[in-house]
This record gives sequence, structure tokens and C-alpha cells, in this order.
Amino acid sequence: MNADTATRRRRPKEETARLGDQIYRRDVKAQVEAGHDGEYVAIDVDSGHWAVAESELAASDSLLAQCPNAIDVWLLRVGYRAVASIGGGSVQRAD
Repeated sequence: MNADTATRRRRPKEETARLGDQIYRRDVKAQVEAGHDGEYVAIDVDSGHWAVAESELAASDSLLAQCPNAIDVWLLRVGYRAVASIGGGSVQRAD
């Protein structure tokens, strides 16, 4: 972490989520929905860079290799409403 990264403040989680979803819909969705169902996308909401991989950790690691100073990262699962579920309900989208 360099001095610039250390002095930057994180956004509120709701703002990170809003920006991450916006970037996903605008720039990423069309490129990943057909061939990456169930995989994970990590998005740096400051730069718009993103990475897709089979696990949350792999997607995050790949993104951090591209953007080592990423602070506000939004993670989502392709084709799902949520990254994970607690309990018995399905998080996979019906649409």
C-alpha cells in the first residue's frame, strides 16, 4: 500500500454497491453473462477495472494484480442476486 492509498478514504458500503452494480450493468454484464454463469466478478469502482474468476478470492486477486491500489471493490456472482446465501433460499436469478 503506498501513501496515496493509505490517505484515501473508503466510501460507504451502499455507495460502493451502487457504483459497482452500475458499472456491472453498463460495462461488464454483456461480456460475462453467457460464458461465466456462477463465477465471480470483482470491480474496482474507482477505475472501472474488473476481473472474473471461479472463486471470490481468485477474482479479487486478479483485480488487485491489475489495480494494486484498489480500495473500494464490489464483488458479485454472475447470474445470481447475491454472492452467497445463509439459509435455504436460492440466490440464483429467475430472469
